[in-house]
Amino acid sequence: MNIYARLIAERLNISEKNVAGTLALIDEGCTIPFIARYRKERTGGLNEVQIAAVSDQYERLKDIQKRKETVLKTISDLGKLTPELEKRINETWDATTLEDIYLPYRPKRRTRAQVAREQGLEPLALLLLGQRERDPGQAARAYVKGDVTDVDMALKGAQDIIAEMVSEDERSRQQVRGAFRRQAVITSKVVKSKADTDEAAKYSDYFDWQEPLRRCSSHRLLAMRRGEAEGILRISISPDDDECIERLVSNYGARGAKYENACWRLVAEAVEDGYKRLLKPSIETEFSNLSKEQADDEAIRVFAENLRQLLLSAPLGQKRVMGIDPGFRTGCKVVCLDAQGNLLHHEAIFPHPPVNHRMQATVHLQQMLEQYRVEAIAIGNGTASRETRTFVEDCLTGETGKGVSVFVVSEDGASVYSASKTAREEFPDEDVTVRGAVSIGRRLMDPLAELVKIDPKSIGVGQYQHDVDQTKLRLQLDQTVMSCVNSVGVNLNTASQHLLQYVSGLGPALAKNIVDYRRENGPFASRAQLKKVPRLGPAAFEQCAGFLRIPGAKNPLDNSAVHPESYKIVEQMAGDQGCTVADLINDKEKRSAIDPKRYVTAEVGLPTLTDIMKELEKPGRDPREQIEEFEFAKGIETVDDLVEGMELPGIVTNITNFGAFVDIGVHQDGLVHISQMADKYVKDPNQVVKLHQHVMVRVIEVDRRRGRISLSMKKIKG
Repeated sequence: MNIYARLIAERLNISEKNVAGTLALIDEGCTIPFIARYRKERTGGLNEVQIAAVSDQYERLKDIQKRKETVLKTISDLGKLTPELEKRINETWDATTLEDIYLPYRPKRRTRAQVAREQGLEPLALLLLGQRERDPGQAARAYVKGDVTDVDMALKGAQDIIAEMVSEDERSRQQVRGAFRRQAVITSKVVKSKADTDEAAKYSDYFDWQEPLRRCSSHRLLAMRRGEAEGILRISISPDDDECIERLVSNYGARGAKYENACWRLVAEAVEDGYKRLLKPSIETEFSNLSKEQADDEAIRVFAENLRQLLLSAPLGQKRVMGIDPGFRTGCKVVCLDAQGNLLHHEAIFPHPPVNHRMQATVHLQQMLEQYRVEAIAIGNGTASRETRTFVEDCLTGETGKGVSVFVVSEDGASVYSASKTAREEFPDEDVTVRGAVSIGRRLMDPLAELVKIDPKSIGVGQYQHDVDQTKLRLQLDQTVMSCVNSVGVNLNTASQHLLQYVSGLGPALAKNIVDYRRENGPFASRAQLKKVPRLGPAAFEQCAGFLRIPGAKNPLDNSAVHPESYKIVEQMAGDQGCTVADLINDKEKRSAIDPKRYVTAEVGLPTLTDIMKELEKPGRDPREQIEEFEFAKGIETVDDLVEGMELPGIVTNITNFGAFVDIGVHQDGLVHISQMADKYVKDPNQVVKLHQHVMVRVIEVDRRRGRISLSMKKIKG
């Protein structure tokens, strides 16, 4: 543990004491949200991002330790483990260095060098490396026997051994790595037979492309790799080969353009062969994997940030909502939900061509608005969305539509949800169209509660999510969902099983047990009642209780982020002020009279007490922003309506590290490239925009062939 804490502290530039405290909590089974929120004294106040980084480094170091054990055992079994080698392996915490040390001992397929060794040519190879023989051919005659039929074969075998020695030499590998790091160029060429195909068109930027690898952004690298995977592009990574060979040759004594003797010439040829045939391909693969891993990490980071913003989108709250999944030929599926999101009614209306029963649809919609006292309408943003919104607004006349707000909601993932096991369990008697419309309506009420039911990859806020490491992606997205759920808090009496499973310390099994207990025993009256849920023991209670809320509970702290372990402190504060806990929450003067320092103990420090005081000011407050209505420009409904120079309102639908995609109401998002986001240099699009932000953009280009709309946010008048 101590070595782990020291190494992680050095790598992340965090206090070793704080890292050690964090690692101890991780080993105790604590979740990242719990550690960040309720154990600040032990971590020195590290935030979730820092704690996640510590956890990630911890896992990597443990993996390296396991690998070292394998390496040591393998070398020991070969009888080649010296005390010096063992010490070096034990002191190594860099995965690449460890593999370099292990490489000469690692079991491998039967190579040319191995064959030469079996033929007894290793002494000849060492003789050549010594470079003292003026006539290597004469020396090689002693090795012409058995399978070695002549001098040339002997010398060639010796060169094969030297080539492999060069490729496995740590110094040589580090030299070539350094060259790749400094000067490697990534090159992309189109496969000629695919150049004129429709599939290749989207990769046309990379038909003849090269740039320094260190400057290649993650989205360009992933685009090239996808093109390579589809058989359209060929990708290579290479440094200056001549410079690399010259440096390697000089390592083995062959200096200058003219070699002084035949041994030097043979060694130089072997070194060049070792570089081209073995060493360069190995390091190229290494850098290819490394650059892909870095691109994956960046793409996953962008995806996770988008997901966080989406999950924390402003909720409408508990209002009676009508959800509409719009369509032309199949009609619009309409559902009416109560304030808790329960389905009250559903039907299909056909206000658009080809059916065109507009009058009948108007009557039915107005009847539903009145009968179910609808307060807000959520319309999916897919096919017929603009036309449906226009129709709905025409229906909102007189008293029927008074005070009814209309919102356009993202449909991404709704179809995935509607066909899922979750949706079938929620609505076993309804078809997929009804389930999809319900999801649209509920997304308006509480995006977080609804979107946790859908695989994040189906929500439509990532780039290249199918091209990146899927295990890493799943881990990061799960952490993001858990972070969002716990930062908002969850209503214990209304939350679905799918929402509860992301609460710190719970998971699917305990979430199901909570829902089953609630169904059998009625609403929870207190957090303490959680202890009666089957299999929810003290450890799980400690992890989850602070993130669960019970509105209207007898103890007002049960509807706050104050952890039950701190209730006695708040009660002591209230007692010292001569009032109840409820009075303390409602009376600012009484709270102002409290000096938190008086309540510091060995277990509870000032960070926890400060958090408690902040929570008492606004207990259970939802940290999300308020929702705003939005309307697209009238008369602009298809790409054909767009004209360069137009300024239009839009909604940010996706953010990448090269810009932001904006929905301007033409059924196809436009791209605001990072260079067009502001009148100043922008390093990160998130500095300028957020997901679902309402923005004004200007059309600068419409490329109908490639289906691209280019937008700008520079010098917008509106």
